[in-house]
Amino acid sequence: MTESRRTELLPRDRRDLTGPFDVIGDVHGCRSELETLLGELGYVLDRDRRGRPIGAAHPGERTVIFVGDLVDRGPDTPGVLRLVMGMVAGRTALCVTGNHDHKLMRALDGRNVRIAHGLEQSLSQLADEDLEFRTAAHAFLATLPSHYLLDGGKLVVAHAGLPESLHGSRSARARSFALYGAPTGELDEHGYPVRYDWAQDYRGTATVLYGHTPVHTLNWVNNTLCLDTGAVFGGTLSALRYPEMTTISVPAEQVWSERAGITPVPD
Repeated sequence: MTESRRTELLPRDRRDLTGPFDVIGDVHGCRSELETLLGELGYVLDRDRRGRPIGAAHPGERTVIFVGDLVDRGPDTPGVLRLVMGMVAGRTALCVTGNHDHKLMRALDGRNVRIAHGLEQSLSQLADEDLEFRTAAHAFLATLPSHYLLDGGKLVVAHAGLPESLHGSRSARARSFALYGAPTGELDEHGYPVRYDWAQDYRGTATVLYGHTPVHTLNWVNNTLCLDTGAVFGGTLSALRYPEMTTISVPAEQVWSERAGITPVPD
Protein backbone atom coordinates (compact mmCIF):
# COMPACT_ATOMS: atom_id res chain seq x y z
CA MET A 1 0.00 0.00 0.00
CA THR A 2 1.38 3.39 -0.99
CA GLU A 3 1.77 6.26 1.43
CA SER A 4 -1.17 8.09 -0.17
CA ARG A 5 -3.37 5.03 0.38
CA ARG A 6 -2.29 4.79 4.03
CA THR A 7 -3.12 8.42 4.70
CA GLU A 8 -6.34 8.76 2.73
CA LEU A 9 -9.58 8.99 4.73
CA LEU A 10 -7.84 10.21 7.88
CA PRO A 11 -9.70 13.01 9.66
CA ARG A 12 -8.54 16.60 9.28
CA ASP A 13 -8.24 18.59 12.48
CA ARG A 14 -8.95 22.18 11.50
CA ARG A 15 -10.37 23.40 14.77
CA ASP A 16 -8.48 26.60 14.04
CA LEU A 17 -10.96 27.44 11.25
CA THR A 18 -13.98 29.21 12.68
CA GLY A 19 -15.91 30.09 9.54
CA PRO A 20 -18.18 31.46 8.42
CA PHE A 21 -19.02 28.32 6.44
CA ASP A 22 -21.60 27.25 3.89
CA VAL A 23 -22.02 23.48 4.14
CA ILE A 24 -23.45 21.93 0.96
CA GLY A 25 -25.14 18.54 0.64
CA ASP A 26 -24.62 15.72 -1.87
CA VAL A 27 -24.13 17.20 -5.36
CA HIS A 28 -23.96 13.95 -7.38
CA GLY A 29 -22.87 15.52 -10.65
CA CYS A 30 -25.51 18.28 -10.61
CA ARG A 31 -23.15 21.04 -11.73
CA SER A 32 -25.80 23.52 -12.86
CA GLU A 33 -27.71 23.26 -9.58
CA LEU A 34 -24.44 23.75 -7.70
CA GLU A 35 -23.74 26.93 -9.68
CA THR A 36 -27.22 28.19 -8.84
CA LEU A 37 -26.84 27.42 -5.13
CA LEU A 38 -23.44 29.10 -4.96
CA GLY A 39 -24.96 32.17 -6.60
CA GLU A 40 -27.79 32.21 -4.05
CA LEU A 41 -25.18 32.00 -1.29
CA GLY A 42 -23.37 35.03 -2.73
CA TYR A 43 -20.36 33.36 -4.35
CA VAL A 44 -18.84 34.75 -7.54
CA LEU A 45 -17.87 32.10 -10.06
CA ASP A 46 -14.59 32.09 -11.96
CA ARG A 47 -14.73 30.58 -15.46
CA ASP A 48 -12.20 29.40 -17.99
CA ARG A 49 -12.10 30.44 -21.66
CA ARG A 50 -14.73 27.82 -22.49
CA GLY A 51 -17.09 29.24 -19.89
CA ARG A 52 -16.68 26.32 -17.51
CA PRO A 53 -16.67 27.15 -13.78
CA ILE A 54 -13.22 26.57 -12.32
CA GLY A 55 -13.60 28.25 -8.93
CA ALA A 56 -15.72 30.50 -6.78
CA ALA A 57 -15.14 32.95 -3.94
CA HIS A 58 -17.35 34.88 -1.56
CA PRO A 59 -16.83 38.64 -1.04
CA GLY A 60 -17.42 38.03 2.67
CA GLU A 61 -14.61 35.45 2.74
CA ARG A 62 -16.93 32.56 3.53
CA THR A 63 -15.79 28.97 2.95
CA VAL A 64 -17.83 26.15 1.42
CA ILE A 65 -17.66 22.70 2.97
CA PHE A 66 -18.88 19.86 0.75
CA VAL A 67 -20.24 16.80 2.57
CA GLY A 68 -19.09 14.39 -0.14
CA ASP A 69 -20.69 12.44 -3.00
CA LEU A 70 -19.71 15.01 -5.58
CA VAL A 71 -19.91 12.35 -8.30
CA ASP A 72 -22.15 9.75 -9.98
CA ARG A 73 -25.75 9.66 -11.21
CA GLY A 74 -25.90 13.30 -12.40
CA PRO A 75 -25.19 14.86 -15.81
CA ASP A 76 -21.81 16.50 -15.21
CA THR A 77 -19.45 14.83 -12.74
CA PRO A 78 -16.37 16.36 -14.46
CA GLY A 79 -17.90 19.84 -14.21
CA VAL A 80 -18.59 19.42 -10.51
CA LEU A 81 -15.08 18.11 -9.90
CA ARG A 82 -13.51 20.94 -11.91
CA LEU A 83 -15.37 23.56 -9.86
CA VAL A 84 -14.80 21.95 -6.45
CA MET A 85 -11.15 21.19 -7.18
CA GLY A 86 -10.63 24.83 -8.13
CA MET A 87 -12.32 26.05 -4.96
CA VAL A 88 -10.30 23.72 -2.73
CA ALA A 89 -7.07 24.76 -4.48
CA GLY A 90 -8.09 28.40 -4.04
CA ARG A 91 -8.82 27.80 -0.34
CA THR A 92 -12.44 28.83 -0.68
CA ALA A 93 -13.73 25.30 0.00
CA LEU A 94 -13.09 22.13 1.97
CA CYS A 95 -14.46 18.71 1.12
CA VAL A 96 -14.83 15.35 2.82
CA THR A 97 -15.04 12.12 0.86
CA GLY A 98 -18.29 10.32 0.22
CA ASN A 99 -18.75 6.65 -0.55
CA HIS A 100 -19.33 7.45 -4.24
CA ASP A 101 -16.20 9.62 -4.40
CA HIS A 102 -14.15 6.89 -2.76
CA LYS A 103 -15.48 4.23 -5.12
CA LEU A 104 -14.73 6.37 -8.17
CA MET A 105 -11.20 6.92 -6.89
CA ARG A 106 -10.76 3.16 -6.53
CA ALA A 107 -12.12 2.59 -10.04
CA LEU A 108 -9.66 5.11 -11.46
CA ASP A 109 -6.98 3.22 -9.52
CA GLY A 110 -7.85 0.16 -11.57
CA ARG A 111 -9.35 -1.65 -8.59
CA ASN A 112 -12.01 -4.31 -9.09
CA VAL A 113 -15.20 -2.42 -8.17
CA ARG A 114 -18.79 -2.97 -9.17
CA ILE A 115 -19.78 -0.55 -11.93
CA ALA A 116 -23.24 0.42 -10.69
CA HIS A 117 -25.25 3.07 -8.82
CA GLY A 118 -24.14 5.86 -11.17
CA LEU A 119 -20.44 5.03 -11.35
CA GLU A 120 -20.95 4.11 -14.99
CA GLN A 121 -22.02 7.68 -15.78
CA SER A 122 -18.97 9.16 -14.06
CA LEU A 123 -16.55 6.88 -15.88
CA SER A 124 -18.22 7.59 -19.22
CA GLN A 125 -18.17 11.36 -18.64
CA LEU A 126 -14.55 11.31 -17.49
CA ALA A 127 -13.57 9.30 -20.58
CA ASP A 128 -14.37 12.43 -22.61
CA GLU A 129 -11.88 14.49 -20.58
CA ASP A 130 -8.15 14.65 -21.28
CA LEU A 131 -5.62 12.61 -19.36
CA GLU A 132 -4.38 15.65 -17.43
CA PHE A 133 -7.81 16.30 -15.96
CA ARG A 134 -8.49 12.63 -15.19
CA THR A 135 -5.14 12.40 -13.42
CA ALA A 136 -5.82 15.56 -11.42
CA ALA A 137 -9.33 14.38 -10.47
CA HIS A 138 -7.96 11.03 -9.33
CA ALA A 139 -5.32 12.71 -7.20
CA PHE A 140 -7.90 15.08 -5.70
CA LEU A 141 -10.28 12.29 -4.72
CA ALA A 142 -7.41 10.41 -3.08
CA THR A 143 -6.68 13.35 -0.76
CA LEU A 144 -10.17 13.75 0.70
CA PRO A 145 -10.46 13.07 4.45
CA SER A 146 -13.09 11.02 6.23
CA HIS A 147 -14.27 14.00 8.29
CA TYR A 148 -13.37 17.49 9.46
CA LEU A 149 -13.20 18.91 12.96
CA LEU A 150 -13.82 22.67 12.81
CA ASP A 151 -14.46 25.74 14.95
CA GLY A 152 -12.72 24.58 18.10
CA GLY A 153 -14.38 21.17 17.80
CA LYS A 154 -17.87 22.68 17.79
CA LEU A 155 -18.52 21.56 14.20
CA VAL A 156 -18.01 18.12 12.62
CA VAL A 157 -18.64 17.36 8.94
CA ALA A 158 -18.73 13.73 7.79
CA HIS A 159 -20.46 12.27 4.75
CA ALA A 160 -22.67 9.76 6.59
CA GLY A 161 -22.46 11.43 10.00
CA LEU A 162 -20.42 10.38 13.02
CA PRO A 163 -21.16 9.54 16.67
CA GLU A 164 -19.39 11.63 19.28
CA SER A 165 -17.09 8.76 20.32
CA LEU A 166 -15.58 8.72 16.80
CA HIS A 167 -14.97 12.46 16.36
CA GLY A 168 -11.33 12.83 15.37
CA SER A 169 -10.73 9.08 15.43
CA ARG A 170 -8.25 7.60 12.96
CA SER A 171 -9.71 4.11 13.35
CA ALA A 172 -11.05 1.95 10.52
CA ARG A 173 -14.43 2.00 12.25
CA ALA A 174 -14.54 5.81 12.17
CA ARG A 175 -13.56 5.89 8.49
CA SER A 176 -16.17 3.29 7.59
CA PHE A 177 -18.90 5.01 9.58
CA ALA A 178 -18.07 8.40 8.03
CA LEU A 179 -18.45 6.93 4.53
CA TYR A 180 -21.29 4.45 4.91
CA GLY A 181 -22.95 4.85 8.29
CA ALA A 182 -23.67 1.64 10.19
CA PRO A 183 -25.79 -0.87 8.21
CA THR A 184 -27.97 -3.10 10.36
CA GLY A 185 -27.77 -5.97 7.89
CA GLU A 186 -31.41 -5.54 6.92
CA LEU A 187 -32.86 -4.25 3.64
CA ASP A 188 -35.81 -1.91 3.24
CA GLU A 189 -38.79 -2.53 0.94
CA HIS A 190 -36.81 -1.07 -1.98
CA GLY A 191 -33.79 -3.31 -1.43
CA TYR A 192 -31.54 -0.64 0.11
CA PRO A 193 -29.55 -1.26 3.33
CA VAL A 194 -31.22 -0.19 6.54
CA ARG A 195 -28.77 1.90 8.59
CA TYR A 196 -28.61 2.47 12.30
CA ASP A 197 -30.19 5.85 13.00
CA TRP A 198 -27.25 7.21 15.01
CA ALA A 199 -28.66 10.75 15.07
CA GLN A 200 -31.57 9.68 17.27
CA ASP A 201 -29.07 8.62 19.95
CA TYR A 202 -26.66 11.53 19.49
CA ARG A 203 -26.10 13.63 22.60
CA GLY A 204 -22.85 15.37 21.69
CA THR A 205 -22.20 19.08 22.00
CA ALA A 206 -20.63 19.40 18.54
CA THR A 207 -22.94 20.13 15.62
CA VAL A 208 -22.68 17.29 13.07
CA LEU A 209 -23.52 18.02 9.43
CA TYR A 210 -23.76 15.18 6.93
CA GLY A 211 -25.54 13.76 3.87
CA HIS A 212 -25.54 10.26 2.33
CA THR A 213 -29.18 9.27 2.90
CA PRO A 214 -31.63 11.50 0.97
CA VAL A 215 -34.34 13.23 2.98
CA HIS A 216 -37.33 15.21 1.77
CA THR A 217 -36.96 18.06 4.26
CA LEU A 218 -34.23 19.55 6.42
CA ASN A 219 -34.89 18.57 10.02
CA TRP A 220 -32.58 18.97 13.00
CA VAL A 221 -32.19 15.85 15.13
CA ASN A 222 -30.22 16.22 18.37
CA ASN A 223 -27.79 18.85 17.02
CA THR A 224 -27.31 16.99 13.73
CA LEU A 225 -28.58 17.86 10.25
CA CYS A 226 -28.69 15.79 7.06
CA LEU A 227 -28.15 18.05 4.04
CA ASP A 228 -28.80 15.49 1.28
CA THR A 229 -32.16 16.54 -0.08
CA GLY A 230 -31.96 14.42 -3.21
CA ALA A 231 -31.04 16.94 -5.90
CA VAL A 232 -30.09 14.21 -8.38
CA PHE A 233 -33.45 12.50 -7.77
CA GLY A 234 -35.42 15.64 -8.58
CA GLY A 235 -35.38 17.10 -5.07
CA THR A 236 -33.29 20.07 -4.03
CA LEU A 237 -29.65 20.94 -3.41
CA SER A 238 -29.28 22.34 0.09
CA ALA A 239 -26.81 24.25 2.23
CA LEU A 240 -26.51 25.38 5.83
CA ARG A 241 -24.95 28.73 6.68
CA TYR A 242 -22.78 28.40 9.78
CA PRO A 243 -22.73 29.90 12.38
CA GLU A 244 -26.01 31.57 11.36
CA MET A 245 -27.70 28.13 11.26
CA THR A 246 -29.94 29.15 8.38
CA THR A 247 -30.64 26.90 5.40
CA ILE A 248 -31.13 27.50 1.69
CA SER A 249 -32.21 25.09 -1.04
CA VAL A 250 -32.52 25.31 -4.81
CA PRO A 251 -34.70 22.95 -6.89
CA ALA A 252 -33.29 20.35 -9.24
CA GLU A 253 -33.58 21.27 -12.89
CA GLN A 254 -35.02 17.83 -13.59
CA VAL A 255 -34.97 14.25 -12.34
CA TRP A 256 -31.48 13.09 -13.29
CA SER A 257 -31.68 9.64 -11.75
CA GLU A 258 -34.51 7.41 -10.60
CA ARG A 259 -34.46 5.70 -7.24
CA ALA A 260 -37.20 3.71 -5.57
CA GLY A 261 -38.58 5.39 -2.51
CA ILE A 262 -37.48 8.88 -3.52
CA THR A 263 -40.33 11.09 -4.71
CA PRO A 264 -39.28 14.18 -6.69
CA VAL A 265 -40.23 17.53 -5.22
CA PRO A 266 -43.23 18.80 -7.24
CA ASP A 267 -42.87 21.90 -9.41
